[in-house]
Amino acid sequence: MRGSIMGLPITGQHYNLAALAFYLGFLIWVFPTMYISQKLRLGKYLGTNIVLWGIIMMLHAVPNSFGPFFVLRILLGMLESCVSPTLVLIVSMFYKKNEQARRISWFYFMTGVANIVGGFVAYGISFDSRAGLAPYKILYLLCGALAIAVGVSVLIWLPDSPLYARFLSPEERIVAVERVRDDQGGTENKRLKKEQLKEAFLDIRTWIIVLSTLITSIPNGGLSNFGSIIIKSFGYTSQQALVLSSPHGVISIVTSLLCGWYSDRTNERMLPIIYSLVPSIIGAAMLVSLQGPEHKGALLFANYIVLTFGSCFGVIYAYNASNTSGHTKKVTVNAMTLAAFALGNMIGAETFLPQDAPNYIPGKVTLLVFLSTQILLCLLLRYINLSLNTKKVRLVESLKERNNWSDPDVAKERERHAFLDMTDRQNPYFVYTA
Repeated sequence: MRGSIMGLPITGQHYNLAALAFYLGFLIWVFPTMYISQKLRLGKYLGTNIVLWGIIMMLHAVPNSFGPFFVLRILLGMLESCVSPTLVLIVSMFYKKNEQARRISWFYFMTGVANIVGGFVAYGISFDSRAGLAPYKILYLLCGALAIAVGVSVLIWLPDSPLYARFLSPEERIVAVERVRDDQGGTENKRLKKEQLKEAFLDIRTWIIVLSTLITSIPNGGLSNFGSIIIKSFGYTSQQALVLSSPHGVISIVTSLLCGWYSDRTNERMLPIIYSLVPSIIGAAMLVSLQGPEHKGALLFANYIVLTFGSCFGVIYAYNASNTSGHTKKVTVNAMTLAAFALGNMIGAETFLPQDAPNYIPGKVTLLVFLSTQILLCLLLRYINLSLNTKKVRLVESLKERNNWSDPDVAKERERHAFLDMTDRQNPYFVYTA
């Protein structure tokens, strides 16, 4: 929220609550929106939400008090809650497992592009001295208008699935569906299956990925809402802080694309996350140990490298796409992941408190502790997936022996199971990505 240093009339604890409100709306609506999207055409539902998001964003320029602003932030979070899981579902329908992380990183790195452009736009707007419209209001109007344009583009061009892809011929649509057959990920299904819902909640891997998302989102909530304020606390002016926040976007772009590429190249999900956490932990340690304006250059460097953990989210979404089968289960796991993301960001919004200014030591210690814990969770989840794959191999061998199947028989059974909308646990031919 760059508006925090651009004249926004919401300050102190009210600012913390306004930052929290966005994720409160996200948390309230993420489960309903995911099940609504399962009943509707994904691209059209996503485009409609983006257009409404843009309208609500522009309305942020109207109020000058906390109450209406708080309500608008809740609505904004509700509308955004469908974006990431919907895009992940669409990617998983078009691309194979070893292609998904790169594609997800491509749409996720746009947050970095927005950060760069937003920083320089906010810097330019900050020089507007006209009394009629505060700089933060101009920023909200501009961002809202751009979102509406994007939403209209999504409504027109984004296909809901390969079957609705107008840029493909009927033959090419069949090829698009067939090329993901070997992933055993199933296909889109409009019916809510209670047994898949139950399995999602009973799968230990679901709760590990939820916990992993939660503890990564807590630092994200603190830094995304207080990034400019933290930079200013190093000894920079408000306008300098706006420009100096732009390299955050470069970090996000580079690390997201690199992790996505490495994840697909090595067929790994957890190791890229671990590698991205190492610079973040070093940066968090520097932020805790170095204080005072004489260290502002080192603190600024630490503030940049601490953000490499942001690439975790794209790989986590790719993990869900690659390791969850059954449409209802996939929708549920995505919703639980996004709920954890919202809850973590809500907690994170309360880690950098006004009374801790200017050094915000408790918030910085929180970054260090949670980012370090994340590494242990990644190693545990990787071990579980590899163990499950070993069991799957034994299960297929026992089926082969019991039914006296040849290798071509097994291949035929694998093809038959591909689009039965079975969960990863139910399908003996599903292979997990570590």
